[in-house]
Amino acid sequence: MKQIIFAYLLVSLIIIAFFSVFSYGYGSGYIYLYWRNWQVQTNVWVLLIFTLFASFVFQIIWLLLKRYISKEQRKKEDVLDFSNLHPYEQLGVLWLVEAAQDQPDFILQIFEKSGLLNHVIAAELLYGQTKYSEALERLEQSPASAFELAELLRIKIFLAQEDSEQVLTHLEFLSQHELSPWLHNIENAYKSYLSKLWGQYAVQNPWGYLRSTKAGYLDENTNTLWLQQLLVQFDKANLEDIQALQQRYQLLQTSIPDYNHSDKILWLKLIARIPDMGLQHEELSLALLNEQFDQEVFYLWFQQQLLKQNPDYDAVENEIKLLEDKYQGLPVLSYAKWHVLMATQRESEANQLLTLYPENNFMNYLRIRSTLNGDRDLIQQLNMIFENDANFLKFKI
Repeated sequence: MKQIIFAYLLVSLIIIAFFSVFSYGYGSGYIYLYWRNWQVQTNVWVLLIFTLFASFVFQIIWLLLKRYISKEQRKKEDVLDFSNLHPYEQLGVLWLVEAAQDQPDFILQIFEKSGLLNHVIAAELLYGQTKYSEALERLEQSPASAFELAELLRIKIFLAQEDSEQVLTHLEFLSQHELSPWLHNIENAYKSYLSKLWGQYAVQNPWGYLRSTKAGYLDENTNTLWLQQLLVQFDKANLEDIQALQQRYQLLQTSIPDYNHSDKILWLKLIARIPDMGLQHEELSLALLNEQFDQEVFYLWFQQQLLKQNPDYDAVENEIKLLEDKYQGLPVLSYAKWHVLMATQRESEANQLLTLYPENNFMNYLRIRSTLNGDRDLIQQLNMIFENDANFLKFKI
């Protein structure tokens, strides 16, 4: 369409220039048309403009009609060979079924004349073939105008190579880089893709992401995976990592209550491993228990209270009573209360609890333990048996 308009403009200018030269000194001429009872009197310029306009209109109508007829014929045709499709149709099929690696030569041929995308597309195909070094070399030949696209692909390659330092360097640089004007129309998609790469890096190197000063936003699912990886790799953390985790929690402390329940539990498990965050652990535990009762959360809180150097048994007992009033019929609360009663020398009250919940593992554990008369070796052996069954909770109390 643009080519037709440009052609008509060019022809119009040439014709106007031609008639202007030959009409100089002679005027615009006179034309008289008479047909049946119709007559038209005008000059050459009006006739010329009308002729060009009519020709343009008929050209557009013919083009649209031709496209429509061709489209309808394509619907009725049986496609027998992939090569018989229009190049755009071939690209569409490859995109829909993610089959770029099956037709690399065709794709390279399509983009061969593209000065902008030629090298980037070739590098993407090499990346799909795990030829990372060759892909990086091809990206070096890409033009400056395709910088963002080349950088995104470099990050993908470094992620595949697990080169965390290079990934972080390029991600941080690209996150603060001003987007090229020609990409503004797809800015949201670009940022979403960059965020996806940040997520892949966070899962691959959770402590590195934590220390990043330009870290990108993680969606809910990726944030969960990141927290899970922090837990899995917690033993690999150094002092700087732990300090960074503390700072991140303090930064997010006001927004963590808005997180989903599973993410809040993951944060609870993380800060439970940091001795200096006992107060934050207690606050988050009680907040979670106030939302809904979770046996694992309760046990983490209860264990933390009893492992203190000087446990506040009165405060623990009061909290258990509040939970019993809110959540009735939970054996784990009786289990916890038994420990408090025994620690405060109220053995008769504790023994009364042993008659409750005859089929519950926690209470069965207490009933057996109460018969061992404090024998540490036997209690330790009993713990080993029950730890294999009681929801994987360890009896450290």
